[in-house]
Amino acid sequence: MAKFKLSNRLPKDLTPSPFFAELEKAKKECPDFIDMTMSSPVRVGLPVELDSAVDAGREKFGHWSPDASGWREAREAVSLYYKDRGGVFTSNQVIVTASTSEAYSVLFKTFCDPGDVILTPMPGYPLLDTLAQLEHLECAPYFLKLVRDRGSRPEARGLKSLAQLRASVNGDKASAQKPAAEFRFVIDTDSLLAAPERSRILLLVSPHNPTGHIVSLAEWKEIVAFCEENNLVLVVDEVFGDYGFSDEVKRSWQYLRSEAPGSRLESPFGDHDHVSTEALSGQSVRGTRNEEQNAADYFDCGGNDVVYAPVDGPKCPIFWLNGLSKAVGAPQLKFGWMAFYAPRERFEEIRAALEFVEDAYLSTSSCAQALATPLLARAAEYESQVTARLKQNWETLRSAFPSKYCPKVLGGWYAVVHLGEDDEELTLRLLREKHVLVQPGFFFDFEEDGWVVISLLQEPAKFAEAVQRMAELL
Repeated sequence: MAKFKLSNRLPKDLTPSPFFAELEKAKKECPDFIDMTMSSPVRVGLPVELDSAVDAGREKFGHWSPDASGWREAREAVSLYYKDRGGVFTSNQVIVTASTSEAYSVLFKTFCDPGDVILTPMPGYPLLDTLAQLEHLECAPYFLKLVRDRGSRPEARGLKSLAQLRASVNGDKASAQKPAAEFRFVIDTDSLLAAPERSRILLLVSPHNPTGHIVSLAEWKEIVAFCEENNLVLVVDEVFGDYGFSDEVKRSWQYLRSEAPGSRLESPFGDHDHVSTEALSGQSVRGTRNEEQNAADYFDCGGNDVVYAPVDGPKCPIFWLNGLSKAVGAPQLKFGWMAFYAPRERFEEIRAALEFVEDAYLSTSSCAQALATPLLARAAEYESQVTARLKQNWETLRSAFPSKYCPKVLGGWYAVVHLGEDDEELTLRLLREKHVLVQPGFFFDFEEDGWVVISLLQEPAKFAEAVQRMAELL
């Protein structure tokens, strides 16, 4: 037998667990099940229209111009994506990657040594732990907790009938009650105090997978202060950022300056990717105090490379991760990015380090970079289509279960339901008896047993049918 060993980056046992082996067996026994774990819009009738984007980018598919940060044109498309949503990142603040997972890997290589610690949310998506393990890093949790939403009204008790659920799907407001939510998940910021000494990065997922939590301004301030005090890098996974349901919270980059949430960050220079050094000096910018303040928030980090870094901004580097996978429902194109802020005195050093790591791989294809511009230009249209379905299915779900069993979702593609028994047994019972496939809560490290995770992407009529079947088990 050949004498070799696998890397200790890998789990010691790569075989499926007994539960997942049993789940695969049950899926074969129930081939007509309703899949409530869907993560691909393409599989539920929400594909992005690619033909026009391919026509627009085809001539560049065979072009190869290596750039560690990604093609300038692709980075400008990302910059405009944020500008259209009220954000301010110049193309010099964008690093293109082949995926969000690769972005994590680049950041781990840039800021961490083997044995360092990454702070990750619990419950949370298990991929984060795997990515850290593959870089010889350890994970330590901070927690989300379930709290009563004091601003909500008392809601009706009991489950709704299938007829009422279908009325909700069809928009019959007279028949479908819409109870107010009473519970939601929030970040337990006190749990950050248990962070190990070798912590280097805090990962924040907003909207959170799977609870649907979105970070509030108050939470943001506490998290940033914690990172500043402990010399941590803050990484925000906002791959579901376009899919928020609530006006109570905003995209976290809108909290970058210390102004009111929801204020729109505008560049006084118009196209902020091409700001002259003369403009930065104040010679060509005169106007209101707010305009002059905005001008002061830009600086030349060297070589006439202008970046947005507010004069009163945080003292820690912050990275926002996203990509075409969720922004336009196209994971197959393998195009992601990180937009980042850093204190001025460290900005160029950090960008050079990121480019050094990226230059070793250059993994984003010409095809993906060529398609980024036309696809991101139409992202808002796609976002609107998907969000309408997510909100409709969320209303169907919250009409079926009291809020203490189905906490409020502020955004994202997932919701959680607490059904009060063993996750594994419940998941298998739902599949075998009701022909509904869900994900068990233990897969996401819920502290309490009895949670299941469902996708809000499924076609609405199927979604309503599956919810009713779930309710019948109670």
